[in-house]
Amino acid sequence: MNLASLLDLPSMIVPDAMALVDISGDTPQEITYGELRANVGQTAGLLTELGVMAGDRVGVFATNSASCLESIFATSAIGATVVPMNYRAADEEVSHLLADSGAKVVFAETRYKDLIERCRPDTVEEIVYLDDDYIARRDAAEEWPLVNEVEDEELAALLYTSGTTSLPKGVKLTHGALTGYIMGANDAADGEDHGRMCLAAPLYHIAGLTSLLNALYSGRITVMMSQFEPDAWLDAVDTHNVSHAFLVPTMLAKVLESDKLASASLSTLEACTYGAAPMPPAVIKRAIDMFPDTVGFSGAYGQTETTSTVAVLGPDDHVLDSDLKLARIRSVGQVLDDVEVRIVNPEGAVMGVGEPGEVQLRTYRAMDGYWGAEEKTRVTIDDEGWVHTGDLGYLDDDNYLFLSGRSGDMIIRGGENVAPEEVEAVLYECDDVSEAAVVGLSDETWGERVVATVVLRDGGSVENIQAHCKEHLAGFKRPDAIHVTDELPRTSTGKLLRRHLIPVLEELGI
Repeated sequence: MNLASLLDLPSMIVPDAMALVDISGDTPQEITYGELRANVGQTAGLLTELGVMAGDRVGVFATNSASCLESIFATSAIGATVVPMNYRAADEEVSHLLADSGAKVVFAETRYKDLIERCRPDTVEEIVYLDDDYIARRDAAEEWPLVNEVEDEELAALLYTSGTTSLPKGVKLTHGALTGYIMGANDAADGEDHGRMCLAAPLYHIAGLTSLLNALYSGRITVMMSQFEPDAWLDAVDTHNVSHAFLVPTMLAKVLESDKLASASLSTLEACTYGAAPMPPAVIKRAIDMFPDTVGFSGAYGQTETTSTVAVLGPDDHVLDSDLKLARIRSVGQVLDDVEVRIVNPEGAVMGVGEPGEVQLRTYRAMDGYWGAEEKTRVTIDDEGWVHTGDLGYLDDDNYLFLSGRSGDMIIRGGENVAPEEVEAVLYECDDVSEAAVVGLSDETWGERVVATVVLRDGGSVENIQAHCKEHLAGFKRPDAIHVTDELPRTSTGKLLRRHLIPVLEELGI
């Protein structure tokens, strides 16, 4: 089934129902399913006039807005492949995204015009600026009234990885994977009130895209922010009666640090889901304490390569009324019914309960491979269909999945393995620490040293952090050095860029 059917079906059932409240501009814009579908048809007509055909790639280089959404669905409607792109990327990465995807047409915002023109390859035939003449061109086009029939295995989207260790790879997601995931978890809109979802995550990330698709298909009104900002998010929740929200851990941490939180009501907020990056236990515990008791938290773990969520830590797991739940708040929850999980050691043997190894997943919605990278695909998905995630972890007696970091990030100090995330979790529990990152630096004596980089809270000190680590960490896990900085390098969705820290620390002689 075509990805665009996730909008087409509810627009036929409840055309007059509200689908979207676009708050990306100065004035909120309310859009019904029927209006949104009509605009998508016009945009699809514009794409066909520009020569885009089924199988072509169409780039989207823009922050969240109704126009951005229209371009995504219009691309799918004609059977082309949408390529949402990271608008925060620098020149090298933008050049790679445009050239590697082979995008024929790009929808963009004028704020990125100089960047795109500077990096534009010959394969990009047309750039349509969404905040310039897009609406006039859309409305002048002959409407494309249909959603093209596609096979489930046909390519719906190319979502590029965050590039934490190298240039981003294009993850091939099929129509069947995306529609199967959304329709398997939701019923179509029926005209009933299903609440409002605040979308602050970018649509070039799998979590942002699937949050939008879930809401649109199920009839939950989407309150769309252009980009996340903590004070604006708090305003949006209260002003627009938001009932559901998705935040990445760094977003949630910034909300907790906002001075505005104390005066925010959040009385309509029922559910807050977090994911897309590891959640420090100290942060979610603070959120549970500081948000109203009526808010239910859920953690979602997944990858772009698995078409989003594969495990969930549900609201009941966040009611910390027992030692067992206090322990399980460090997990990512239980694997969903449409996913298999196994833990494998370096020799390929499947591990038992409590035994650590690499997390491997198998599901019908696994990616169709990396775009133009067959060798990297073979490394990630084996002949039996298991996705080798690169995440380390173990399962407990009740199949709760606990993660202990990435295989390439493990620090080996004097023959002892040190997981950076374990040390970071302890650092986050220190009142002096706002953010923390831990890496290993080469050392002649120990092989590697454990080095922490922290962002201090007001009044915080390195001495207090060292005392905290001495109390809560074994000697070989304690940071040999603590570097203070104003900001940690992260991707736009909050993933820590450890590889950016190491040369900085080495240059400083730490």
